[in-house]
Amino acid sequence: MDVYMDNNATTALRKEALDAMMPYYTDIYGNASSKFYRVGRDAEQALYKMRESVAKSINAPNVNEIYFTGSGCEADNWAVKGAAMANRKKGNHIITTKIEHHAILNTCEYLEKHGFEVTYLDVDEYGFVTPEQVEAAIKDTTILITIMTANNEIGTIEPIKEIAEVAKKHKVIFHTDAVQAIGHMKIDVKELGVDMLSLSAHKFHGPKGVGMLYIRNGIRVDNLIHGGGQERGKRAATENLAGIAGMAKALEIAVENIDKNTEHCKKMRDRLIKGIRENIPYCRLNGPEDEGRMCNNVNFSFQYVEGESILMMLDMNGIAASSGSACASGSLDPSHVLIAIGLPHEIAHGSLRLSVSEDTTEEEVDYVIETLPPIIQRLRDMSPLYEGVEK
Repeated sequence: MDVYMDNNATTALRKEALDAMMPYYTDIYGNASSKFYRVGRDAEQALYKMRESVAKSINAPNVNEIYFTGSGCEADNWAVKGAAMANRKKGNHIITTKIEHHAILNTCEYLEKHGFEVTYLDVDEYGFVTPEQVEAAIKDTTILITIMTANNEIGTIEPIKEIAEVAKKHKVIFHTDAVQAIGHMKIDVKELGVDMLSLSAHKFHGPKGVGMLYIRNGIRVDNLIHGGGQERGKRAATENLAGIAGMAKALEIAVENIDKNTEHCKKMRDRLIKGIRENIPYCRLNGPEDEGRMCNNVNFSFQYVEGESILMMLDMNGIAASSGSACASGSLDPSHVLIAIGLPHEIAHGSLRLSVSEDTTEEEVDYVIETLPPIIQRLRDMSPLYEGVEK
């Protein structure tokens, strides 16, 4: 049996999204910036409709607050660098957390080398940061707060609405990386009160290589990519019409089915957690128990084993999983998220992330529950540390 349990890394492209993309490779192939002939105008009109669709899906008040990018990482880079550079006359201080995606953390480290000061907030043992922590960190020079909606490794959902209220109270720009949250929980930018929000299509069954940045009207952000006048002069590069079409359709489907999909994912998630706990000793669930946890996320640490070995043996049994962020899969260092929630290195190294989708079946979950315990036991039998525990 082949079982895919790494939906936080990427998802399968929906057929409806692929169907929506195809006309822009064959029929409506014009450049949306070429407005002096019909093929270009057709592309321009199609692009506007896609922008309308995405705006509606996240309840953005204005269509012109939607900017298309080449990825979620680009959207994060643009939000952070763009807001920092546009507002540096007001101050140079940025607030974020220690568990952000590397698209945020590495961007903040880059800005530190160019005269900006960054506060990296601690999180508790479940990965939560509080609005009170954020408010206490604000200075007269604070110009940006960037905190993710939901963590891609341990599934923690942060109190974004409350943090946005703190930011607004102190007149500080607030950005949230919602890349992992979109498609798995309701996202309403108006209700959340955020100034900027990033997303990536391939996390909710859209195509790879396309993302979006919501920028509330009135927020000053410098350009990240310079060149032509695309995206109303804010992001140069000919728009990827086919990719945007696929993203708009996939997002539309995800929003329409959010309640049903969330319920199903929670059921599969809880079945996995229960089965693993009942069959494998010396394991720890990372992240919140239930409330405040992403509906599709399961993350365990297994003592006395290495996560990489678990992944290889799961793969031999047809199961695709991960030990953390796909963007850091080449690193031998333990997950920065697990270290931030207080796990010692030796336990953080033995982590496994299983992320389900609305397509995951009970049969697949049960196969994982059946396959994983003997793998962990086999690896522990080879560990001198575990031998001492057994004795």
